[in-house]
Amino acid sequence: MKIIDLESGDPRLTTDLLPVLLELRPHLSEELFLGILTEAHGQGLRFTAAYDADGACVGAAGWRVVVNTAAVRSLYVDDLVTAAAARSTGVGHALLAHLEQHALAAGCTALTLESGTQRTDAHRFYFRERMSVTAFGFEKPLG
Repeated sequence: MKIIDLESGDPRLTTDLLPVLLELRPHLSEELFLGILTEAHGQGLRFTAAYDADGACVGAAGWRVVVNTAAVRSLYVDDLVTAAAARSTGVGHALLAHLEQHALAAGCTALTLESGTQRTDAHRFYFRERMSVTAFGFEKPLG
């Protein structure tokens, strides 16, 4: 497996990574994704892709370093998805290990993410990866 950090403007963001990301975020269109990339890159959003031995993108992670009063400095994972056909093959583990190295290099004290309450398979994976539930996330839809 090959893990690659994709730079802003890299065409693989839409040709390779977006199809995998759509498995987690089906509401995205290419146009919306590119608009988010443009705005959120300035907020620190980066993407990392995992490729199998045949060169197919099988995993995607969106992440950023966040500084706040609660955690001081953490690497926050916006998106973590393994293509359905590649699940349970180590892709998620490899992506998390790669992101953990980014977090350590950036002086982070934690790697954090949120997961929808309905994603029980993902929760089992996070527990296996030695992650803990440390907070409840609350949301109020607007509009």
